[in-house]
Amino acid sequence: MLCSMPTNSEHRLYIDRRTLLTGVAGSLGVAAGLPATAAQASPTEGAPMRRHPSNWPPLEPYGLADTRLDLWPRQDNSFILPLERRPRDRERGVVWMRDTYVNCFVVDGRPLYVATGTTRVPGLSAAGPWNDGIFVWVSPSLRGPWRLVDTTGIRPGAERGKVWSPEFVGENRPGRTVVAPWQEYWYDDQFGKRGQVWAPELHYFNGTWYLVACMGDHSRKVGSFLLVSEGGVEGPYRLVEGNLDKPFGESFIGGPDFIEPGAYHHIDGSLYTEGDDAWLVLHNDLYAPFRNDMEDINPTTKLPTFRQMPYSPEPYLEGAYVFKYRGKYYLVQAAWDRTSLHPDGSTRYAYDPPGPGRVQYQYDAVVAVSDTFEGPYSQRWTAGVGAGHNNFFVDHGGRLWATFFRNPNFGYWSHPSRIADAAVPGVVRLEWTGPEGNRLYVQRRKGDGVRG
Repeated sequence: MLCSMPTNSEHRLYIDRRTLLTGVAGSLGVAAGLPATAAQASPTEGAPMRRHPSNWPPLEPYGLADTRLDLWPRQDNSFILPLERRPRDRERGVVWMRDTYVNCFVVDGRPLYVATGTTRVPGLSAAGPWNDGIFVWVSPSLRGPWRLVDTTGIRPGAERGKVWSPEFVGENRPGRTVVAPWQEYWYDDQFGKRGQVWAPELHYFNGTWYLVACMGDHSRKVGSFLLVSEGGVEGPYRLVEGNLDKPFGESFIGGPDFIEPGAYHHIDGSLYTEGDDAWLVLHNDLYAPFRNDMEDINPTTKLPTFRQMPYSPEPYLEGAYVFKYRGKYYLVQAAWDRTSLHPDGSTRYAYDPPGPGRVQYQYDAVVAVSDTFEGPYSQRWTAGVGAGHNNFFVDHGGRLWATFFRNPNFGYWSHPSRIADAAVPGVVRLEWTGPEGNRLYVQRRKGDGVRG
């Protein structure tokens, strides 16, 4: 099976020995700013050759973060996607993007790569308090050429590649909603213009394109929603029935203090499909099956939770994503590695909740594995340093990849000396530790007797 087939997320594929070393060079090289003092694993001299790389022993106690340079996206295992630049991107030279999402689907017998993510408007340093919607890029290859999807036939004269935005509220018609009232821009004295869309994912399921995304903290209601295309990957997209009045799930207290009571719902929605079934996956540990018509999730009094092994104490997790590979389910989540001090004064790296003396360091991808979608899942491990809020995918040659973006808001990549290299559409090779280890890691440097 090459790429993702429309009705199944499982990939029975090999991992070959090549490493993709192409991409945008220069000041935005993937190795930019890596710390010279990062802990590194040493090869074992004379170790026997193995077919698969080995699992690293779990760190003790459970909840410590692995910061070894082997788990960073580096120049030898990753690159920045050369996405077609919009006028707003030309000065920077690369698209500003958070929550990078990339996937490969087989459409009409050919591989089609798609990319999207959270972007910002000119003049703002972040994707808030408002942004202007969802852009999509497509390519016949991971190497490119990456082009903005052609939306000119839907909106002549509008910005190319923008497939959905609160700006499109004028396209609403009786029986067809593109932008719900809770998704529209609004204004207040504190922030001025408000409303943004976050973390979009594009999926091809049973011959139809779906976009799952989240209205962000500055919106009238904060939470996840689903769009369905009435045409091709370019749209036009409309909102499903279950989101006409609100995001998925129920409201609860959460988010920044400025979010109005009752406005906060479950964020960072993702879509998992297998066969003819589809599930909504939400932040922390929630999921829900979709109805057969995909117009809403199945009614339930309480969203079910994945059975997983939490840290103690458990921090807030984001960007949940489920990926199936070789019969195993991988639950990918984003966790902040916060530094603090051991009693002896050395640095402690751990997935701790916020607290006195704890400083955000890296926004990591932590992963757990299970035999079933619902769980129980194994203990988590650090799969990628600074690669949090990502997705995993298989390219048309059978190679495993993850996305990354380098969080510009806090931690390592927010430092003034590195901020120019943050918020990028990056991809990094993954490696599988075989049917006995069943772990996925960022491709580590060769050693320890492992064949590449």
